[in-house]
Amino acid sequence: MLSILIGILIFYYYCLWKIFERSGHPGWAATVPIYNLIVMCRIAKKPGWWAALMFIPAIGSIWSIWTLNRMAKGFGKSETFTIGLIFLGFIFLPIWAFGDSQYDSSRLD
Repeated sequence: MLSILIGILIFYYYCLWKIFERSGHPGWAATVPIYNLIVMCRIAKKPGWWAALMFIPAIGSIWSIWTLNRMAKGFGKSETFTIGLIFLGFIFLPIWAFGDSQYDSSRLD
């Protein structure tokens, strides 16, 4: 059971690695626990201190979803895709990581 969990975790980090690289950030940043949230905020064109807001109970989930939505918009994805990431992340994250969408920060202005 533990080996399955570790395999899922490695695949999740690999998907994030690909997303980070495609947005122009180092892929290894996906594997560093708190730093990856700061990089996600940078991809979403939000200040890095938003990562601290993600640790506030109950309210932090709002900032996490908002950041995830802005990241997805940077890749040309819709709000519906963000909902898919939240509820069916094991399907939508690989679609995002290995799909053909390109990051464009001008979509976030």
